[in-house]
Formats: sequence, C-alpha cells, structure tokens
Amino acid sequence: MATPPPLERRTDTYAGRSLDVLRGMVRDGQLQPGQRLNEVELARALGISRGPLREAIQRLASEGLLNVVPHRGAYVRTFDADELRDLYELRTALETHAVRLAARRADNEDLRDLDDLLRATEEVLESDVDTAYPGELDFHHRVVALSGNQSILRAFGDANNQIQLARSRSGRQPRRARDAFKEHREVLRALAAGDADVAARLMDEHLQHSLENALSLFENTVPNSPKGLAGRLEDEEL
Repeated sequence: MATPPPLERRTDTYAGRSLDVLRGMVRDGQLQPGQRLNEVELARALGISRGPLREAIQRLASEGLLNVVPHRGAYVRTFDADELRDLYELRTALETHAVRLAARRADNEDLRDLDDLLRATEEVLESDVDTAYPGELDFHHRVVALSGNQSILRAFGDANNQIQLARSRSGRQPRRARDAFKEHREVLRALAAGDADVAARLMDEHLQHSLENALSLFENTVPNSPKGLAGRLEDEEL
C-alpha cells in the first residue's frame, strides 16, 4: 500500500470532539482502508492527548469502522463484497420500516422540508454534469429521522458509516447520482400521498439498485484485490 500523505493538524478540534473528527477522517478516506493508525501522529494532528484518542479508537471499533489487533494496533477496516451485501440488507430492513413510519408520522412541514432538500440537491446536480450526489444533502438520513424512532436512527447511522467507509476510495459516477435523485423523488411522492406500502417498495428497489451498481463497480475494477473494497466504488448518494 502506498504511504499515505502526512496528516494535517486539525486546529479546530479539542478532546471533546475527537470522536467525531476521527470518525470523519475514517469516512472521508484521509485514513485509508487497511491503514494502521499512528497514535502519536493522530494525537498531534487532533491536538489531543493519547488517552482521549484511545477512547475514540475503541468507540470506532465498536461501530465497525476500525479493527483493533492486540499488540499491533488499530487498523481502518476493509470490506469485501459479502460484507457490503450484509450491510445493505441491514440498511434496507431499517430504511423500509423507517419510511413506513415516516409515511404515517411526517406532517406537511416535514414534507416541505424534504422537498426543499431535494430542490437544493437538484440545483447542485444541474450545476455541473460531472457532479456526484452531494453528501451533505442526505435524503436517507432525513427520511429515517422522520420515522421518529431514535433506535432506528442510531442503527442506520452505524450501518451508513460502514458503507461510507467501504466507498471512501471511490470514484465519481454522476449518472448514478441522477438516477438516485429521481428515485428519491418517487419516494417523496409516496410519502406525500401517505402510502406506506408504496414508499417502502420504492425504497427497497432504490437500495437494491444502489447495491447492484456498487457491486458491479467492485467486481469490474478490483477483480484481484485482497479482501476489502480498496478499489473504486461510486461516489454517489445511496
């Protein structure tokens, strides 16, 4: 594996934020899949002592983002195709139930906010034909939040973080981003109609399309790679 670039010091962090910052570094690929964490360098980059850093490492290991090997250290987790399928099956179970709850519980203001989110997403996608789905406009997180079930939201967050890690070295695929946007619109229409069954079916189909696309890219671009999605998956909204 190529030597990763030196970590930039995160001057806006302190011990209380070390977990969120470290999680972001794993998810966005600054800490690469399979990479061993250098505690000394990370503590310097985060501006914290090694005690809080080790607490954060243990927490991320419990979330499935790191593997801690006794006497060797912590490594950023890698994923194979079967593990990716497992994560999608979990996410599909969570999101199809969440969207059913959202269809019953979301009010008109919630639906307007969701529509505004998709309008903002459309503006970003139309601004550049090569633009991938904007990750900060997370349709899925918003839908799951509308379920009103905090346990589902936490489980979704853990599964989504692992999927984001699996995609952290991905390329860009704007066409899939636009297909995903259209599918999100269909889900919103079902929510607005209060049709829980249709909303759940559409969400299931949407996530299946996303999985098929991710697996296709994995199989086509990393046929001889060792275990783990070290190759190019898409950089698109799931």
